[in-house]
Amino acid sequence: MSAPAPFVADALLATAAALALIGLTLLGRVVVGPTTPDRVVAVNVVGTTAVVVIALVGAALGEPGFLDVALVYALLNFLLSVGLSKFTIERGGVL
Repeated sequence: MSAPAPFVADALLATAAALALIGLTLLGRVVVGPTTPDRVVAVNVVGTTAVVVIALVGAALGEPGFLDVALVYALLNFLLSVGLSKFTIERGGVL
């Protein structure tokens, strides 16, 4: 896979940087979140944002290996969400 045109790569990297900043701001919701479901959703959104950032960086650099990493991370993010939901329900919480 070859690298995209320079202006396309710059646009992909700028989008990845913007999404990374959004993901960092959501970490506040993970820490402060008023309820456990808010925290679970925020963790899921941060993980999904990380997957998209990894994919965008891989596309910008023309490295297909990054997409494999993004796919594995997406699967781990899904398992984390399911595990957190199960743990919350077992503790008596309601999602």
